[in-house]
Amino acid sequence: MNSLISQSIRIASLRAARRTMELPKKSLLTGTPRLPDNFPSKVRIVEVGARDGLQNEPTILPTNAKTELIARLADAGLKSIEAGAFVNPKLVPQMADTPAVLKELRRRQIMDASYMDTSFCALVPNMKGYEGAVEAGAREILVFTAAGEGFSKKNTNCTIDESIERFKPILARAHNHGVRVRGGVSTIFADPYDGPIEPTKVAEVAKRLHDLGCYEIMLGDTTGVGTPEQTKRLLEEVTKVIPASELAMHFHNTHNNALANIFASLSFGVSSFDSGVAGFGGCPFAKGAPGNISTEDVVHMLHTLGIETGVDLAKVIETGRWLGTQLGKEPVSEVSRNGYGDLSFLTFSKEREL
Repeated sequence: MNSLISQSIRIASLRAARRTMELPKKSLLTGTPRLPDNFPSKVRIVEVGARDGLQNEPTILPTNAKTELIARLADAGLKSIEAGAFVNPKLVPQMADTPAVLKELRRRQIMDASYMDTSFCALVPNMKGYEGAVEAGAREILVFTAAGEGFSKKNTNCTIDESIERFKPILARAHNHGVRVRGGVSTIFADPYDGPIEPTKVAEVAKRLHDLGCYEIMLGDTTGVGTPEQTKRLLEEVTKVIPASELAMHFHNTHNNALANIFASLSFGVSSFDSGVAGFGGCPFAKGAPGNISTEDVVHMLHTLGIETGVDLAKVIETGRWLGTQLGKEPVSEVSRNGYGDLSFLTFSKEREL
């Protein structure tokens, strides 16, 4: 019964998102629902399970298990993977072995050609973190700030302005070293300490990161409180200053709105989304924040819509279940729990209406 209820909630979420987009019920050519022309035909999944997914787990995986997790994810076709974070190990002990993990991944890239087209990214909060990442062989990093001052001070012990100033020399050095930099803005809908965030504030902070030279700006719903309508209002503002092709969305799934929010984002042409295998995670500095939307559920929805990801869903499901056994918990994924199911009625066509 619980699985049927969970499946019904997920299907209702997709239906709600579809109503929000005001899609026509039928295509005159095919008799089936269709996707609007502005939806992307292919989406990049940024897998964050090995970093965001593990950083708040009470069980600390050994280094060999982390590298095994990342290897499994790469084998499933995920080409963009967050491998760890160069943060204070006293505050986030789950990430203490990130240097060892990255060095092993770099060794595998050198020895195994199948790893060469996979990007292993590391989060760095400051110059010390950047230096550690480069020493460990990182070729891509993530720098992040927040749209809310309260969370910024709690999470990185500095204001938004101070965080941007920290990033300037990091971006300069990364450019000289040929290291790609992805930018992130957290608490895009609400700050757990300061309350609601205006879309104009998010757009302002995102543009500042973009202007520094970040190739992509990730917008993160840290506490998972956003809705499809809020997502639309946010992207209406942010896409005024940054092209949708250079944005990524990161949704946590507090109220089962993450899939609907992704659907709303697709309507703006966003084609990059963060997700975490098995739906684990949370933020140590945002009390009550749940895990990421699971990679399994995101890939399943996108494939159902006819959008390519390059990801082998069966292998991701298997990896999520394997990770669950390592952590002693069940995956937080409807697809993993309930199977693929029959959602053929949600299969869309990209054909134009006459």
